[in-house]
Amino acid sequence: MNIDNTQSQMRKGVLEFCILSIIKRAEAYPSDIIEEMKKANLNILEGTLYPLLTRLKNADLLSYRWVESLAGPPRKYFSLTEKGNLFYKELENTWQELVNAVKHITETKQQENEPETTSNPS
Repeated sequence: MNIDNTQSQMRKGVLEFCILSIIKRAEAYPSDIIEEMKKANLNILEGTLYPLLTRLKNADLLSYRWVESLAGPPRKYFSLTEKGNLFYKELENTWQELVNAVKHITETKQQENEPETTSNPS
């Protein structure tokens, strides 16, 4: 079993949620999304991000607007649509349920394996 592959699969599972979280805070330019993901140690390549943004836009979860740039071509800034906000709220609820379930399972397992300590009153 390859730990790198498992870690990669876990990251892919939360990628969409993280990207939508960034865009929910404020409209975002793709390179800003990449930079914020890197800061969180969730590295993402442009070749992964752009198709994902296109898919989310085609699903009517994102919209974009073009902004003229002083240096170079216009930039495409993404924001959540009304449908995207509803979708995000559902993902957020699912994420919280998942975090709570994993925490419950991992903490219960740790508590069951810990030796019992008895206090010896003097």
